[in-house]
Amino acid sequence: MDSKKILELVGGEVNINSVSHCMTRLRFVIKDENLIDKEGIENLNIVKGTFSQGGQFQVIIGNNVAEVYKEMVKGTNLKIVSKDEVKHEGAKNMNVFQKIAIFLSEIFAPIIPAIIVGGLILGFRNLMVLDFGFLGGQSLVDLHQFWAGVDQYLWLIGEAIFHFLPVYVCWSAYRKLGGTEVLGLVLGITLVSPQLVNAYAVASGVEIPVWDFGFFDIQMIGYQAQVIPALLVGMFGATLEKGMTKIIPVYIRMIVVPFVVLIVTSLMANIVLGPLGWWLGSLIASVFIWLFSTLGFVGGGIFGLIYAPLVITGLHHTTNAIDLQIIAETGSTPLWPLIALSNIAQASAVVGLLLVKRDSKTKELGIPSAISAYLGVTEPAMFGLNLKFVYAFVSAMIGSSIAGAFAVFMNVEALSIGVGGYPGILSIRPENMFSFFIAMIIATIIPIILTMIMCKRKNNESR
Repeated sequence: MDSKKILELVGGEVNINSVSHCMTRLRFVIKDENLIDKEGIENLNIVKGTFSQGGQFQVIIGNNVAEVYKEMVKGTNLKIVSKDEVKHEGAKNMNVFQKIAIFLSEIFAPIIPAIIVGGLILGFRNLMVLDFGFLGGQSLVDLHQFWAGVDQYLWLIGEAIFHFLPVYVCWSAYRKLGGTEVLGLVLGITLVSPQLVNAYAVASGVEIPVWDFGFFDIQMIGYQAQVIPALLVGMFGATLEKGMTKIIPVYIRMIVVPFVVLIVTSLMANIVLGPLGWWLGSLIASVFIWLFSTLGFVGGGIFGLIYAPLVITGLHHTTNAIDLQIIAETGSTPLWPLIALSNIAQASAVVGLLLVKRDSKTKELGIPSAISAYLGVTEPAMFGLNLKFVYAFVSAMIGSSIAGAFAVFMNVEALSIGVGGYPGILSIRPENMFSFFIAMIIATIIPIILTMIMCKRKNNESR
């Protein structure tokens, strides 16, 4: 059976440290990937693709993966673990940059849904204040009080997401590192307390109040929408808590540990971690702002070219933190539109394959993966088809590069990260929406045409 054949083609039981599965994929932690017959696995009828990521070798099966998994492990001595345990074991095979990327991704993953909703809300608010021309020079907000009310009400949710972002980041960092999550929430709230001067007001020269301790003062500055300070505070607090838990006796631990952690960490946040995080965040943001302002459309083309390879390594997870930090510094980001365009390019490369290859296996995997990528989730398209047909992946990179260069040349920026792919236009600054629309057309047409040309050429060469 094919399920047992997979076991044989990954190098047998002796080559597997552990195995698990998720909704659609078998996940292996392998001792030596050189022993894997990837071509043989991908030729099996039940397999829709393979890829390596996060220290794991993953085999795309589909919705029936549970049945395949059950049949594969029957009668074996394989170490069967949970998906999270596989991730932990797989991390042993990663380099330091991949480990940092995965660490950041696991911190931001729980809060991404809220950030995406926030991006959509900003997008809808953009549309409501946009002059479409056919409304007599008015926007929807100008046209009727109902839309003005909707605009104001949506900001209630948008403000809760973006201004209080440090709360969620601090909580998630605490959660990732195994601390008491409610302490992470409390520390996050101390970063955005109404008692503090709003971070956005500091630059305008307002007088900053202080906590006066007689011998020294601490400035009362908030960190609204700041990512790096919250990340540092969450990591410090959770590490301090875990260290104290090991040395404080159990019978006083519940009182002493939370008290000391909150006092010490909040002081560190206001004296060291907050200012340091702000400086680091500003530095990171300035590097990318410099990249695009100095290299211009060339920088956009380079980023558009390399983003898809970053996804393969897992390093793309760091861009969420970078985008949010740039937005906190400048109010918008040139980076996120390029990511949305890369999503579109990957989807379009799949469409190019579908237009030339008409076999059932390509259609079965290609149609849903193209739709998924057009909506911002590219992994099925990339790992299922485009990397298998390298020319399709290259075509997508070229299309993404040209579209990215055009977007940066036209100064396209997003007010927030949001849903990738085509829906990404909702997060674009209103004055940039038309230019981004043209960039989307470029990211759609070029990969389709290039993939079709190269696919037909490959087919002719194989005859």
